Amino acid sequence: MNTLDDATRLAYLKEMGITVWQSRTAAANTVDTVPAGNTSTSPMTPKAVESQGDKKQTWIQLLDEIMHCQKCHLAKTRNKIVPGVGDTNADWLFIGEGPGFYEDQQGEPFVGKSGQLLDNMLLSLDLVRGRNVYIANIVKCRASEAGKDRQPTEEESAICMPFLEKQIALIAPKIIVALGKTAACALLRISREPSLSSLRKKVHTYEQGGMTIPLVITYHPSYLLRTPQGKAQAWEDLCLAMDTLEGIQNAN
Repeated sequence: MNTLDDATRLAYLKEMGITVWQSRTAAANTVDTVPAGNTSTSPMTPKAVESQGDKKQTWIQLLDEIMHCQKCHLAKTRNKIVPGVGDTNADWLFIGEGPGFYEDQQGEPFVGKSGQLLDNMLLSLDLVRGRNVYIANIVKCRASEAGKDRQPTEEESAICMPFLEKQIALIAPKIIVALGKTAACALLRISREPSLSSLRKKVHTYEQGGMTIPLVITYHPSYLLRTPQGKAQAWEDLCLAMDTLEGIQNAN
């Protein structure tokens, strides 16, 4: 699947701040590849047979619904709604918690420094924003307090989650990467009590409407900007996601 040679991938990893690099095989050996409750090659429901015209129309209707949403108080303070961006037939789906100040200004997820880091994370996987990857958030509007970004509450996440569920159903990705604990807990439908460290290093399962999709959890790019020592661990998580997807493709 991936065409980057080690030297090129190393260059991208260096941009991520990872100076001590190990091969994918070595990194994979450092994590628990036994999924929680399922195997990493769990069978997935095939993408729904739907004409491109029908799917496009469904996307248009969904985006219109998102753009006119007034379901929670975040609608009162937002500048722009941030529905998501990317390939709507992508194998990869990356999900964060919600837009911040810059995303609220531009209407696109993960821009600014955190977006640059995420783009380098994608490049390390031989992915490019908009090609075989879709990027979304749990909530579509910026959550803020006193002018500063904050995590969306569980209530805000629950109100907005149906939009993401519809996006997942339309994309039917082969693997999901959750960026941060807020996104991870929302996708796993659990409280935010567990630590992120307890959720990493394993393949979880996201289930929805008959779909069973492997879910790998890693750090949010904004956390990695504040805590550069976590970048090597994030690379391990990306290796686990990459190997999980390749296992599924090889099984098919």
